[in-house]
Amino acid sequence: MTSNEGTNTTHYSIQDRYGNAVAVTYTLNGYFGTGEIAGNTGFFLNNEMDDFTSKPGVANSFGLVQGNANTIAPGKRPLSSMSPTIVKKNGKVFLVTGSPGGPTITTTVVQVITNIIDYDKNIAEAVNAPRFHYQGLPNVVLTEPYTLGSADFQRLWEMGYRVAPFLTWGAAESIFTDPKTGLLYGANDSRKPAGIALAY
Repeated sequence: MTSNEGTNTTHYSIQDRYGNAVAVTYTLNGYFGTGEIAGNTGFFLNNEMDDFTSKPGVANSFGLVQGNANTIAPGKRPLSSMSPTIVKKNGKVFLVTGSPGGPTITTTVVQVITNIIDYDKNIAEAVNAPRFHYQGLPNVVLTEPYTLGSADFQRLWEMGYRVAPFLTWGAAESIFTDPKTGLLYGANDSRKPAGIALAY
């Protein structure tokens, strides 16, 4: 393992020339999950029990504060922000994306989609644009460098939010299909330089 590889959740996006696509988010949750391999499969078992509420009103390892609705009980699934995503346009694959990052996963995925659809960025720009994250509790807006201007900071503070810097999160490994040409464009998130975008 290089120093740039992660020890937690990972995401990869794949698309073939026929338009078949898959977005896979393999979640381990904490450091190498449980640290146990499932038999001879080569897969680590996750430690997703942290995604249940172990104690209502108390933050988990990601700072998420949950209530009684997510307490551990038979037959229930743990809460997860895992959201591998395939976006289609006119019935064809348009975007394949996803990310690791605990509770920041959904905001990462939404911001990549928004950057492409609403701001007309190319896939590399959309994936590598600075991000922000807000999860309700604690009442803090996390921002990567250069995400918000000083006026935005001021407005948020006036509205009662606290703003805190966060160096980096996520790794939105993504594929964009140009609807006009059918060409595929891949982007590796520069936040995780151990990743790669490859074509065949």
